[in-house]
Amino acid sequence: MIISGSASQSLAAALARDLEEPLAAVEYDRFPDGELLAAVPGVAEAEPERAVIVASTVSSDAHLEVLQLQDAVREAGVEEVVTVLPYMGYGRQDAAFEPGHPVSARAVARAISTGTDRVLTVNPHERAVCDFFEPTATAVDAAGRLAAPLPDDLAEPVFLSPDAGAIELAETVRETYGAGETDYFEKTRRSGTEVDISPSDVEVAGRDVVVVDDIIATGSTMSEAVAVLQERDVGRVFVTCVHPLLARTAVTKLSRAGVEAIYGTDTIERGVDTVSVAPTLGAHL
Repeated sequence: MIISGSASQSLAAALARDLEEPLAAVEYDRFPDGELLAAVPGVAEAEPERAVIVASTVSSDAHLEVLQLQDAVREAGVEEVVTVLPYMGYGRQDAAFEPGHPVSARAVARAISTGTDRVLTVNPHERAVCDFFEPTATAVDAAGRLAAPLPDDLAEPVFLSPDAGAIELAETVRETYGAGETDYFEKTRRSGTEVDISPSDVEVAGRDVVVVDDIIATGSTMSEAVAVLQERDVGRVFVTCVHPLLARTAVTKLSRAGVEAIYGTDTIERGVDTVSVAPTLGAHL
């Protein structure tokens, strides 16, 4: 049985269809004092052997929903609980960056681990966060799915990652697309406030560029990078990412910078989720 957190309803439905497993009815409520309730009223009668909870933890409330859904299915007697975190919130806080700071990724992983037998998460920003789970979580690579919505007629495409560390994402999308080159942006600090951003090697004039990242949050750095491409007479610019967080005015920033289109997966349901990671997740279930 597939059980959805409130932020992952479309993906949970797609996964249920892909696996040909029933999609549970889930109720979400909030008490007058602000406390949450996530319940699965029909799970006890259905008597599934396995419950797959699909919930992107895009907020603190979403984290609590996961814990409640895990507890609800255990209470109903489900033998195996699999927790799928398409997007793992707090995943970028994988170290104590200042004295006295928590390792937030570790804290939430420990909590989630208590109620599950397995954990899957999609393209975590730092793969090492999987080690915080007990047992260790499985990192599922869905970057190849990002090639599907791209136009078929890209002109001498260049697939660019925001830095050298993310070049594997760009390479995966290029390989799946079947044509083009890969490169990454280099950042050169000129002063305390000035940073130059430019592709490291590849000529982009007259060529279509696909900027590939794992997460787009505010879009500030991405829009600056796109502006540099525009100065170099680039062709069309497309932005694609696994996790379209797109907080605040990110879409506006990218559109103003000259981005032709923004593509993302349904790990976060933001209106640009043009491709589903359900088949990729289903292969691990």
